[in-house]
Amino acid sequence: MDSAAIDRFEASRGRLASLAYRLLGSAADAEDAVQDAFLRWQAADRERIEVPQAWLTKVVTNLCLDRLRSAQARHERAVGDWLPEPLLEGDPMLGPADTFEQRESVSLAVLTLMERLSPVERAVYVLREAFSYPHAEIAGILDITEAASQQHAHRARRRVVAERRRGDEVDPASARRVVEEFLAAAMSGRTDRLVAMLTADATAVSDGAGLARRLLRYQSRERIASYVRAGFKPTPAKRRLAGGSLAMHIALVNGSPAVLAVVDDRVVGAVAFEVSDGKVASLRGIAAADRLARLNEAWRQHEPDAPVINAW
Repeated sequence: MDSAAIDRFEASRGRLASLAYRLLGSAADAEDAVQDAFLRWQAADRERIEVPQAWLTKVVTNLCLDRLRSAQARHERAVGDWLPEPLLEGDPMLGPADTFEQRESVSLAVLTLMERLSPVERAVYVLREAFSYPHAEIAGILDITEAASQQHAHRARRRVVAERRRGDEVDPASARRVVEEFLAAAMSGRTDRLVAMLTADATAVSDGAGLARRLLRYQSRERIASYVRAGFKPTPAKRRLAGGSLAMHIALVNGSPAVLAVVDDRVVGAVAFEVSDGKVASLRGIAAADRLARLNEAWRQHEPDAPVINAW
């Protein structure tokens, strides 16, 4: 393959990766899908490809659909072992973020909700909401009719909106202040302060410090507060498990504030927050090393703010 063909693919790599990440919720799987697309580009009769970008978009989308439909993927996601892979702010895989819809489509909350869509509904939703493709082009990418694309988009949007806490977009600085106050309450050990900072319908989900076989879910403010208080209480056993004393940083992850637990410049855990009306609406705790691999790569190249807790 000549350098011009390679350059043409590389010019599209970032957009293809951000598309694949939204479709799969996994940076590692997205990278695999893009690499598979490169191999197909390499083997294709490129002289017959009139619009390379459209061809590559179709290939990546359908590779992702194949992964979503695979028996292994269905099993892993059905048994509740799955959370979206968090990405640090500035990661190019987060893709376009010019509109509210684009930013929302890559939030951990919406990536989780999209698990309830069929693979085709998810593809239509992402192509339409995040990349603003017209239905005629989406129909060509997915080999469906334009009317079917419109129907899938309507159903997907209705299902996501029905379960999504929609409202005005939260200012990142305001959300950060809420998380700082929540962390201070957690470190104080006072459950009543934590309960007061949670919305009435707050939820929390955790992978159990990366050790649980299934996700742990909490749905009442009292249970969430107890889980948070216990989770943020420092103990020698936790330090041994983490590999040392932790520093707690606040950073943006998938557009939302998150508390990152860091040991020797290595992120060992992340708790992502969703803030609504000045309170915490949801928490997602992720500590499985494979789910933090790309975030760690970005963290090592990142100039972080000073930790809010220097030695935990």
